[in-house]
Parts: sequence; C-alpha cells; structure tokens
Amino acid sequence: MASGTASRSEDEESLAGQKRASSQALGTIPKRRSSSRFIKRKKFDDELVESSLAKSSTRAKGASGVEPGRCSGSEPSSSEKKKVSKAPSTPVPPSPAPAPGLTKRVKKSKQPLQVTKDLGRWKPADDLLLINAVLQTNDLTSVHLGVKFSCRFTLREVQERWYALLYDPVISKLACQAMRQLHPEAIAAIQSKALFSKAEEQLLSKVGSTSQPTLETFQDLLHRHPDAFYLARTAKALQAHWQLMKQYYLLEDQTGNWALELAEWGGCLLSSLGLSGNIGADPPSILCSVQPLPKGDQVLNFSDAEDLIDDSKLKDMRDEVLEHELTVADRRQKREIRQLEQELHKWQVLVDSITGMSSPDFDNQTLAVLRGRMVRYLMRSREITLGRATKDNQIDVDLSLEGPAWKISRKQGVIKLKNNGDFFIANEGRRPIYIDGRPVLCGSKWRLSNNSVVEIASLRFVFLINQDLIALIRAEAAKITPQ
Repeated sequence: MASGTASRSEDEESLAGQKRASSQALGTIPKRRSSSRFIKRKKFDDELVESSLAKSSTRAKGASGVEPGRCSGSEPSSSEKKKVSKAPSTPVPPSPAPAPGLTKRVKKSKQPLQVTKDLGRWKPADDLLLINAVLQTNDLTSVHLGVKFSCRFTLREVQERWYALLYDPVISKLACQAMRQLHPEAIAAIQSKALFSKAEEQLLSKVGSTSQPTLETFQDLLHRHPDAFYLARTAKALQAHWQLMKQYYLLEDQTGNWALELAEWGGCLLSSLGLSGNIGADPPSILCSVQPLPKGDQVLNFSDAEDLIDDSKLKDMRDEVLEHELTVADRRQKREIRQLEQELHKWQVLVDSITGMSSPDFDNQTLAVLRGRMVRYLMRSREITLGRATKDNQIDVDLSLEGPAWKISRKQGVIKLKNNGDFFIANEGRRPIYIDGRPVLCGSKWRLSNNSVVEIASLRFVFLINQDLIALIRAEAAKITPQ
C-alpha cells in the first residue's frame, strides 16, 4: 500500500511538472485549483469595484454569451474552465456600430417636445392692451408710441408679439387663457386706457374751443354716436381727451384761427420792440416801412446784414457771471432732482403720472386746478404765485416739476380770484404768458376761464375751475353786496 501511494504521488508530481513545463512553454499562467463551494467573506474596496464592473460587463454581453439554462451569477465549473482553456482563441468581431444619423434621429424622436411659453416679459394685461390699441388705431407705430406697457418694449418686439398672437397657435392659446383669468376690474381699467381712433378724435374736434362743454355734452355725444366710440368710453374720459386736444391746438376752430393768432402775436411783438404798426389790423403800415432793394449789382443778403449788426447794442448780452450762476443752478437742480426721485412717494402731485390712477380733480377746498402733462397744481387760496422755485425763493407753484424751466422767471406770474368769482393771471416775468394762444406781456393781466390753455416757455397747462365752489362764492358775494 505504501509503495502504491508513493507511485501515485510520483505520477501526480510528474504530471504536474509536465503541465508546468507546457504552460511555461506556451507562456500561459497555470490556473489554481479551487472548489465550487461559495465561501461568504467580507470583500475589500478594490474587490467591490472589480465585482461591480464584472457584473455590468456580463449584463452588457446579453444572452449570447450565456447558456439559457444557467444563471448569470453562477460561477463556471473546473471542467468548463478546462474546455475554455483548450479551445482555440478566436478573435470576436466587434459588433457593427450604428450610423450616427440613425442614433441622432432616434434620440430626437425619444426626446419630448418642449413648448416655448413666450410669457416672460409680456403679461396678460400687455396682450390685452396691445389688442385693444391695434383694433383702435390699426397702426403698430402709434401703439408703440402711445401705449404704456408694464415694461419698455421696442417697436420690433411689439410687431413680433402681434404677429405671434395672430399666427402662432401655441402662443395665442396661452395668451387667451391668461387673459381670461384676469379680474373684471383689471379688464375695465385696461379698456379705459385704450387709444382714441381717428373717428373719435374727429367727432371730439367738432366741439368748439370757446364753448364750455359739460359732462352732459359729452354724454349726449356718446348717445348720438354709439358705433363710433369705444365701448368703454365715458363722458369724463371724452372730456379729458377733449381738453388734451385743446391744449395742443387740435380742434377744428383752433386750426382755422391759427393764422389770425400768429398775426396778433406778431403785432404784440412789434409793439413790445417799440415799432409802429399792427399786422393783424393794418398790414400796409408795416409794409410801407420796409425799404426797397438796392438797384446795384450787389444785393444785401442776410449774412451781410447780420455782420452789420452791432452786437453791443443787442439786449441779450453775454454775461459770464450770469452763465456761471446758471451753471451752478443747473448742478443744484440736478441734485434736487435726484433727491426728488428718492422721495417720490412723498410727493402727492406726482401720483397720477406714476401710478396711472386718476384721482378726482376737485375737493371741497380746491378752487381751481392747473393741470399739466406730468403734474397737477391745486389752487386752494385766493392768490398763488407761479415760477421757478430756488432755495432763496419759495413760491406756490413750482413749474420746474412739469419740465425744463430754465427760461421761466423765479416769479413768473400771479393768479388771483376776485370776489365776483373771476380768475385773473398777471404776468410779472420777462417772457410772455400765452392764454389760449394770446400773449400776455410783462405787467399785463388776463381773465382765465374754465378749460383755458396756459402756456409758459413751452410748458402747457389746462386751467380747470371748480364750478360748484365758485358758484357758492358768488352767491355769498351777492348776499353781502346789498348790505
């Protein structure tokens, strides 16, 4: 028995030596014998990573490399390992890669469609404003200039938005859904801001500038022309737009009398310069004072006549001290403007232009209102002063809040209320004040009526009178007069 076991061990050793020699000759590493039993033990970090990679690679190979009856997680037996080692190693051809165009197409088809919602800057209120304005004017340029949107849009952006509402079904559907969700009060406020059409302005221009139209007048105009006016128009809105048209001389009778007013202005200018004659009354008296042209070859032109003028005799002389004062005043005004911009919430006169909410013009203490494009000045005493406010000179009505007022005197004029209920304006500045196109020179005064247009150095205002309060004042004055 001992000799048998010894011979077996020798045979096994000889076979193992032959296998080692063959493996060394072939350059392969001999495989260790291992049992098929699975021993549970803790794995190190590198073994965890290698096992996860091995599992992913086996899953990627699919069912082609694994027999259907065997589980992917089971280890191959030693006999199978020998078969694999004995089998000739043939290179596996790589699987053909799909064309890039096909993969791109498949990826694009798998991606969900993303609908661009163009609701970033354009709010539902802006869309409703745009639609109403285009229906009123049929002009996108007028809409861009006349409509105040929630933020500043360019003309191109307005055009693109309108075309998108017309031709893009996705954007138009989203915009309609958002507009339907607006509150009725918000819709009414938006409709009240709709622009006036040409037909509406033509009907309003027929109301005379010298007349004193009331709310009943514009209400009657609405009843007589229901198809011409927008559905959200009210008598008060028509009255406000008529006053604006009168302020900018857009009424029919104002355009017809423009030449006559220009002639009267020229006559007043000549009289202020000390020249005789009146263009409006007697034109030949001016024409006779003009000298005929010389009959020589050299005709005096405008540039030669300008060279002959003595600049020292002109009234507007250049004063360096005055220019320095104006520069300093300009810096001071800019500084004050910055302070005003920081304290806008404290200034009640700027509420209309900032919030867009129209407050009532009159209350129980307001005698009249001087309304401009940006601000409203309330007259609550019988006498107020107009001009340009400075630190040394405080006045009642500071016209610099309306616009550029460097041509306006520090005390330009005074508005007074007489006991009989009439308002008068007196000019105390260097420049003339125009009342309904008629100049009021320095030292003169003029009666103010309701809806009068007051123009001071290119700043235009509408003078509105509280008729109810003035009627009470006139009644009290009539009671006191007989006593």
